[in-house]
Amino acid sequence: MKKYRPALLFLLLFLLPAPAHAWPAMVVDVADGDTITVLHNNRRIRIRLYGIDCPERDQAYGQNARQYMAGLAAGKTVEIDPLDTDDYGRTVALVSLGSLCLNEQMIKAGYAWVPRHHCRQPPRCAAWRDLAHRARTNTIGLWHDANPVPPWAWRNSHR
Repeated sequence: MKKYRPALLFLLLFLLPAPAHAWPAMVVDVADGDTITVLHNNRRIRIRLYGIDCPERDQAYGQNARQYMAGLAAGKTVEIDPLDTDDYGRTVALVSLGSLCLNEQMIKAGYAWVPRHHCRQPPRCAAWRDLAHRARTNTIGLWHDANPVPPWAWRNSHR
């Protein structure tokens, strides 16, 4: 059995996915509160912010969310920490500007939900849900509305 250990170890290391590494990129477009386009190595890459869902452009508070994100990131160099690729081919990522996590900033500003189907990292997502609850309790951002419509419900009603 000992003579097979190096081969088994090599096989396991070969089959395990390589960890994704964060990389810098300049924000060149803000589509909405949770989707940006960045320039990295002369390539434009669409980024969907992990774990959050912001109002759509034509939805109540959609323009506010877009403008808030643009104020945070437009024209700036951010750090992209890719986690996945979505059904539309966008890179799903944590996006940071210095020590600020932009995903989290959108929640704190009251412009994002933290749906369970988007956010599946227990410690981080639980903390983000607490931040969303605080924003709602303090009627920040879209939580000024008594019954804001979640973006997924808004999208379903406009198909």
